[in-house]
Amino acid sequence: MLHPSYTDLMEVVNSEVEQGEAPVVNSRYSIVIAAAKRARQIIDGSEPLVGGFGSDEKPLSIAISELHQGETRILAEDLDE
Repeated sequence: MLHPSYTDLMEVVNSEVEQGEAPVVNSRYSIVIAAAKRARQIIDGSEPLVGGFGSDEKPLSIAISELHQGETRILAEDLDE
């Protein structure tokens, strides 16, 4: 099981959306694409935005943690690439 769940991640990502606006993400696919893109940035040398990880932590786990803690924002145009 994924911790946090897709539903939890979607709630965090969409938490800044104003009432009546379309959500930034509305599917698991969008969360997966965003986490994969961030993981690739970490692999390519970008510094993690959250701490507490050992050197053996996988980039995807770090990317998911960043999304869950609100340290990474997803822009709708990022999902189109």
